[in-house]
Amino acid sequence: MPKRYVMVIDLRRCVGCQACTVACKQENNVPLTAFRTWVKQIEKGRYPNVRKVSLPSLCNHCEKPICVQNCPVQASYQREDGIVLIDYDRCIGCKYCIASCPYDVRFVNPLRKTVEKCTFCVHRVDRGEKPACVETCMAKARTFGDLNDPNSDVSRLIADFPVSPLKPDSGTVPRVFYVYPDELAMETHGTDAKYIKYYHRDLKQEISLNEDDIRERHKILEGVSRADRFYDYRIGSNRPIR
Repeated sequence: MPKRYVMVIDLRRCVGCQACTVACKQENNVPLTAFRTWVKQIEKGRYPNVRKVSLPSLCNHCEKPICVQNCPVQASYQREDGIVLIDYDRCIGCKYCIASCPYDVRFVNPLRKTVEKCTFCVHRVDRGEKPACVETCMAKARTFGDLNDPNSDVSRLIADFPVSPLKPDSGTVPRVFYVYPDELAMETHGTDAKYIKYYHRDLKQEISLNEDDIRERHKILEGVSRADRFYDYRIGSNRPIR
């Protein structure tokens, strides 16, 4: 039976430290003004009975990815193990997939001019390693593994605890599951003006950077990111770089 990779996020453990966000940026050389994963944070209650709720967000690597279906040049594609990727050579930056995605987790790379998103760190997974966000999570809130293996950690978590994906009625069959999710946090849209300040704060200077500044700071076109060095994302290749 082929593997089916999924991620389970235990919200009882997540403390909103954003270590996963930083690790992802470092591993994949994500531009300053964009995120492949981030932790949405909202506040609930009234003073003095107030608490913070965290909800990590990323591509859901859906069983029926609408982004793959709607891409006019077939740049978005799905591997046999369920991981959804983008062929950067094919992508024309039309943003159809961004408009189609119900989870608001795709963006246009300002240098490549192509769409990007979370890849489950496929270059690490194919070497038997965990995604960077899972590896760095100090609270062990993120678990990654094969859903088709009944003995895997993700299978046991899904069997033993109440879990729910984001927007289960979207028809895409998302494959990122949340343990004990908070209803308000899950219903709040990723770009809701009331909450966007939590993960876009202090970015005024970064957003104002011109393209030369971004190129100098990230060197994306020179291929210095670990993801670019260790994985060929073209559909015809779809393999680790040896």
